[in-house]
Amino acid sequence: MSKSSSEMKNTFLSVTHGTDEPAKFLEIIIAIFSHYKGAPQKDAQPVALVGKGITFDSGGISLKPGENMKLMRGDMGGAGAVVSATLAIAKLKLPVNVVTITPLTENMPGPSATKPGDIIYAMNGKSVEVDNTDAEGRLVLSGTSAAAAGCNSSWADKALKMPFIMPRLNTNLILSSMLQLLLGRTGVLDHELKLTLVHRAMVIALGELYTGVFSTSDELWQRLNVAGEHEFDRFWRMPLNEDYGMCSTGGRPAGSATAALFLKAFAHGIEAEDGSNAATAMKWAHLDIAGAMDSTRPLPYQEKGMTGRPTRALIEYVRGLAN
Repeated sequence: MSKSSSEMKNTFLSVTHGTDEPAKFLEIIIAIFSHYKGAPQKDAQPVALVGKGITFDSGGISLKPGENMKLMRGDMGGAGAVVSATLAIAKLKLPVNVVTITPLTENMPGPSATKPGDIIYAMNGKSVEVDNTDAEGRLVLSGTSAAAAGCNSSWADKALKMPFIMPRLNTNLILSSMLQLLLGRTGVLDHELKLTLVHRAMVIALGELYTGVFSTSDELWQRLNVAGEHEFDRFWRMPLNEDYGMCSTGGRPAGSATAALFLKAFAHGIEAEDGSNAATAMKWAHLDIAGAMDSTRPLPYQEKGMTGRPTRALIEYVRGLAN
């Protein structure tokens, strides 16, 4: 992890300081990073899937309440969804190139844990003040977004430097490096999808039925929405207005939107909201799965408990790109 620590993943590694379990990102790249080359043209730009992989989220120094903390083993739901979707895409032999990345760690209190008030410098030069260590998702995702933006057309040779798309629960700092749905195009990625659990505010807004989607690309949103309707794994587009402001920790008002804006700041080269650079820009989307990740009641299309969403919709989305 030396290169990661010194040069690339400071935001991600800041979340790992409180646990004795070794973080997994670069050195075990085979375990957490996969690429599937199914396109007829092997150098075709890939779809990037990034999933947040917090294997247990105690909140760190900003400790969560004990009630229902046991459910925080599910904070790796974004990673589980993108890895499962990638395996299915490979088994279906879809003619699309796919890159999948999932940073894996725990968020625990400990003698060396990141503290509220700490300043972290991301790989793209931005500095981040940690207000609440339970907002780790944004930090993890932000680092991976910046890495993904550094990819070029020879993506197979740059695999270790590619960012991932990840689903996220409610850990804001990790998300900035990891959990989000990113869809990229041109010199970087053809599509990048990030799934994360960024903020529990999404549960208040949409409940358990919909996954919230933040995207600057109308085309990406439309494709994703069609895929969700087809698989009964539904999405709802949320506002991505710069006036909400960007913060490493979201308050109650528009908490999901501020988390998405934080992640967007680390995704360089994405499509502008007015579509002015659509021909050359990366298409980017962030999926907030905070509500959809688990269900408090059984439904005809899913069991009670952890749902694995939006795995089915991701598979269908990539299938749509292949047609």
